[in-house]
Amino acid sequence: MTLPTYLLKLMGSRVLAALAVLTGVLQIIDLLEVTTQILDRNLGAGGVAYYAMLRAPRLIEQAAPLAVLAGCLFAFGKLAGESAVTALRSTGISAYRITLMALPAVLALALVQLAIGMVIAPRTDQMLSAWWQASAPQDASKKITPVTFRLANEVVVALPRDPDGRSLESVIIYRRDQAGRLVERTTAPTAVWEAGRWTLIKPRFETLGIKTVSQGSANTMDWTQDLQPADVRAMAAGQTLVTPQEASRALAGGLSMRPRTYYETQLQRAWAAPFACIVMLLLAAPASMANFRGGGATLLVQCLAGGLLFLVFDGAFTALGENGAAPAILAAWAAPAMFSALGITALIYLEG
Repeated sequence: MTLPTYLLKLMGSRVLAALAVLTGVLQIIDLLEVTTQILDRNLGAGGVAYYAMLRAPRLIEQAAPLAVLAGCLFAFGKLAGESAVTALRSTGISAYRITLMALPAVLALALVQLAIGMVIAPRTDQMLSAWWQASAPQDASKKITPVTFRLANEVVVALPRDPDGRSLESVIIYRRDQAGRLVERTTAPTAVWEAGRWTLIKPRFETLGIKTVSQGSANTMDWTQDLQPADVRAMAAGQTLVTPQEASRALAGGLSMRPRTYYETQLQRAWAAPFACIVMLLLAAPASMANFRGGGATLLVQCLAGGLLFLVFDGAFTALGENGAAPAILAAWAAPAMFSALGITALIYLEG
């Protein structure tokens, strides 16, 4: 077995083991919160299994960076404990090359995380949302509250009473000009989804002029194609997770319920999140230089602390970007860039 193959096998096995453990822990915590609700809906053990299967992609996506950190620390710690790195360095193989040999295993997981975030998880989220709402017990006394959202230059208030998301009630549409001034208010008792677009039933209009207000009405009126029934179901369920596709639609004038900066940050985060796996590798790489006879365990703790600190900074920068306090590109990429530089600097210093 060649050295690159051995390192790749060692790194891959440790990272996959850490990923399985972390995903399992997250899955157990998640199921503890919802198992009672699933059983109350008479879905049985099959319902619990189905829920766990649909939640698994999101949990894998969340666990991937920590799995890389833990797996790399175990792998590099094993090499350091066996003095394998010292032997390799004596033959002219540097710590940089050892890190590069471990990179393919981490890069593979980063690509899997990207595929999950971009393709797989958005679909399983929709399937889970539809299944959860379809199995919800009907409660006639439950009060349905209006939802407020934006579509391009319109602010809409409506009641999402239909569980299929194909109709809205008590619709009020406030249309604004480019400067954000109100120019028209449209009210309709019902809006229905037909033939790929929404139609307002018996709408009434109030158009604001400079000094006048013009009124009008119609039996039906075409409204928009930017709002999908799935969007209505998500709003009715109070779903807060935004996929990259939904963020792109919101920025292009589609459904939005948050500031524009939120969707810009989420779109940047979708691409930056998988890079966290590579950052974790760079932060864990100095552990390969640990000398356990001279207190090398401290270096492993420092590498672990660096990885956890990266997650804290990454979350803080993301929150700043979502609230508009920092540019979206800075909010998404600042922490990965800073901590990548930190890991590389530590490795250069230890390599001498």
